[in-house]
Amino acid sequence: MDLGIAERPALVTGGSSGIGLACVRQLLAEGARVCAVSRDVSPLSDLLAEHPRRLVTASCDLTTVQGCDDAVAACTEAFGGVDILVNNAGAARGGHVLALDRDDIEEAMLLKLHGYLRMAQRVAPSMKSRGWGRIVMVAGSAGTSPTADNLPLSLANIGVHNLARSLTDELTPYGVLVNVVAPGMTLTPRATRLLTDLSTARGTTPDEALAAIVSGLPARRAAEPDEVAAAICFLASEAASYVHASVLYLDGGARRATP
Repeated sequence: MDLGIAERPALVTGGSSGIGLACVRQLLAEGARVCAVSRDVSPLSDLLAEHPRRLVTASCDLTTVQGCDDAVAACTEAFGGVDILVNNAGAARGGHVLALDRDDIEEAMLLKLHGYLRMAQRVAPSMKSRGWGRIVMVAGSAGTSPTADNLPLSLANIGVHNLARSLTDELTPYGVLVNVVAPGMTLTPRATRLLTDLSTARGTTPDEALAAIVSGLPARRAAEPDEVAAAICFLASEAASYVHASVLYLDGGARRATP
């Protein structure tokens, strides 16, 4: 399938590892021009050498206003604008609900929700003026599955769902589509670290910790970053022209609610 995004300038936050890196690779494969943003862009050096004309990188702290400004400026300077924004940066920490304090909640909101909003605010005007744009936001399935141990993450992610709806009301008449991808357990470097910590706490191995998590899923396995990235690239494409304010769950069938 031709996604119709060849030469489109795309900005991917959290683009140096995991789902973000997989998005960068797939967007490049579709012919898009990509600005990959991360605090540490060194993991992208080999990919940058492979695509010197269609990939640029920007080291930015998206918890700050200046960092968001710098990210958009980098893509605009290299490619003339931003047609596709993949909001992927930020992973809030957990914490038991009875032990949380204000800083735990604010930290979760700062990068995930505030950062996503700031980035959308900075690219929306030019998307509106050109009459075309795609904003895809990654917000894990914890947003609709709060537990005693994931409240900061859950609050930030459900806020992203609401942000997508608000942006859709404003931007859809101008040809700008906003959607959310909600992955479950995905085999990213961060997930590997979390599994190691979990297995250490439980006196098991990382493989045993993962098996326990996925045993209740219909899919009986975790997702690969490329599988999540494929969904993101679809939502960023011409092929998704009638998908608005939707949340696409990639959680191996974990979600039981309807819709």
